Amino acid sequence: MDPAYDARVRGVNDRPVRSDRGYVLYWMIATRRAAFNYALDRAAGWAERLGRPLLVLEALRTDYPWASDRLHRFVIDGMRDNAADFASGPACYYPYVEPAIGAGKGLLAHLAANACIVITDDFPCFFLPNMVASAGRTLGVRLEAIDSNGLLPVRTTTHTFTAAAHFRRFVQHELRAHLTRHPHERPLEGRRLAPLAGLPAGTETRWPRADRRLLDGDPASLASLPIDHRVPVAPTRGGRTAALAALHHFVSTRLEGYHESRNQPDADATSRLSPYLHFGHVSPHEIFKAVMRREQWSTSRLGRQATGAREGWWGVSRGAESYLDQLVVWRELAFNMCATRPDDYDRFESLPEWARRTLAAHARDKRPHVYTLAQFEDAETHDALWNAAQRQMREEGWFHNYLRMLWGKKILEWSATPHDALYVMRSIMDRWSLDGRNPNSYAGYFWTLGRYDRPWPERPIYGTVRSMSSESTKRKVAVRRYVVRYGGEPAGGPAQGTLLPR
Repeated sequence: MDPAYDARVRGVNDRPVRSDRGYVLYWMIATRRAAFNYALDRAAGWAERLGRPLLVLEALRTDYPWASDRLHRFVIDGMRDNAADFASGPACYYPYVEPAIGAGKGLLAHLAANACIVITDDFPCFFLPNMVASAGRTLGVRLEAIDSNGLLPVRTTTHTFTAAAHFRRFVQHELRAHLTRHPHERPLEGRRLAPLAGLPAGTETRWPRADRRLLDGDPASLASLPIDHRVPVAPTRGGRTAALAALHHFVSTRLEGYHESRNQPDADATSRLSPYLHFGHVSPHEIFKAVMRREQWSTSRLGRQATGAREGWWGVSRGAESYLDQLVVWRELAFNMCATRPDDYDRFESLPEWARRTLAAHARDKRPHVYTLAQFEDAETHDALWNAAQRQMREEGWFHNYLRMLWGKKILEWSATPHDALYVMRSIMDRWSLDGRNPNSYAGYFWTLGRYDRPWPERPIYGTVRSMSSESTKRKVAVRRYVVRYGGEPAGGPAQGTLLPR
């Protein structure tokens, strides 16, 4: 193994590899794809080395936070594509969707009892780290977590970066060594893997494979699951097929002008790849590869100095430079926070000291409006542009990148306290947005409150935290068609006070 790859491998426990057992088990929990997947690379390598079959388990619980028709359908779309992708290969793919709360309990332990080693995905956010740590304590076999999150392994450093400029300089210094080592496009191609004779006794009886009708999108099958049916399926479908179509569309039609159009809601010129990245249906490595193929790029065009400049280091067009800054710098900066501060990245107390101090000093400032969580969620504010952004999220499961900043800033201004504002942002976006519950969504909530930023001139409510207004946004970017499209007309008078559950 080379050091660039070893940095992606984390031993979760100190149990031995059981080479006399029946198969290698890949527990797929975040990198939900059969391509460009370091964890699948690792699992296939172990299976080949041990002369054992490879079993891939992709399971979906019903009791994870915010489980809904929207999130379930997106994941299940991916399971459908994975079933097709694994069907002709040497690995056995086992998709399991829990039909009732707790029905899946024991499945991982049951399969791990006959596994030589268990490989899983290393994702530093949401409930997944705790789930993996718990499995590491209880399984009687070695468990390894493999990082496929970004171009840089998340554990390249233990330092927490507090500004994009500093992290950008770090990326420019470190990334060159990693750009020639990508996960295999087809990890199973050419592998000499033994066929799996069968699953352990009782597996399919107690934990039956996901029903074909459910995988194929049958509404009645989804409706039978004990999840939140008030959040409907989004028009954007999940899975690898849809992800690759979205990637091709972006690179071929939007990348060239990305630097000029990405902040324009009327232009609708962003990549819309974040849901697929979040659920692991597409890899940042293959997005990078697609962008650079279009740019006819080679590593010889990289800048010689790690200056931290936002443009010029990659040696590509302005549109591609702008997009790579989002994909590599800003996205992986968020992963850095989650990986290096696992205990508090999602807590108010993780904010910079200056931000906490100024927000506390202005916590009792009079708010022009104070809305309830329900009013925010239902887009019932006085602000047409804010309402439009919220309605896009509710209708499509995604909303425009630039307007996310305004969305969060106004929640801060219209909440009784900064703590309430954080609660509202998390409650709404984690529930309704396909790309919530992610390092980048948490980075967005906390950027609203001062993370990754600096003090600005002092203002009521915000203190020295950066403020935004719909009026200034309308002067900077084109939103007229956007507001019309999403029907953001203001509601009646807002309620005063706060009704946030604790």
